[in-house]
Amino acid sequence: MNLLFIGDVFGKPGREVIKRKLPQLKNLHNIDIVIANCENLASGKGVTTGTANELFNSGVDILTGGNHLWDRKEGYEFIANDERVVKPLNYPPDSIGNLVGYVNFENSIVAVLSMTGQSFMPPCESPILSLRKVLEEVVLKTNIIIVDFHAESTAEKRAIGQYFDGQVTAILGTHTHIQTADEEILPGGTAYITDTGMTGPHDSVIGVKKEIIFKKMITGMPINYEIAETGLQLNAVKVEINIETGKAFKITRIRENLIK
Repeated sequence: MNLLFIGDVFGKPGREVIKRKLPQLKNLHNIDIVIANCENLASGKGVTTGTANELFNSGVDILTGGNHLWDRKEGYEFIANDERVVKPLNYPPDSIGNLVGYVNFENSIVAVLSMTGQSFMPPCESPILSLRKVLEEVVLKTNIIIVDFHAESTAEKRAIGQYFDGQVTAILGTHTHIQTADEEILPGGTAYITDTGMTGPHDSVIGVKKEIIFKKMITGMPINYEIAETGLQLNAVKVEINIETGKAFKITRIRENLIK
């Protein structure tokens, strides 16, 4: 099985990249299932039914969230009712959303989960304890388990990858919007990367117009952020999986520029 995981899709520019690049990437890499992080879909913060449908219509199968998932109140009904989007599993139980998403592929089932880190992030439960608890149920259904670990700290991401090596198929980092060059298959057969990167305008400061960030750094004053529009790029990883064992045997970074 060939799985494509796309890093944080940022605003309208990110959605445009998906529309333009995803169909050809699926053909080029023989992709069977596509997962994308959606927490920045709607103007850089949150997700709505309309913005999510743009990705679904372009070939994305399931969406993962992060700490900004709920930033658009108009998206609450979608998050609550559409099983193709999963919330961070270590947020409070009363938070809106689904803990696990499932995608069927031939005679196999792929489980998709998301969780957030504790370092430099909004309060949440222990990612280790929370994932251990959820896995008790998930492993009864499938051995192919993809985890989006949405976190700030590289050390925390690395620790989670090492801890769950051999217990899940992949631990794929998101949130920092900067693609890292440490993709590997860990000894137990888990695909790992610290951060998959951002899909959207890379001529920016993690998606925001760089001039705005410069001004904020110089003045220290509050300022409204605006999404950048140039340097469109898709950041993702391709994970090749043995569907019998649920182990990954290859992970490949993908970084594609969109030439208009």
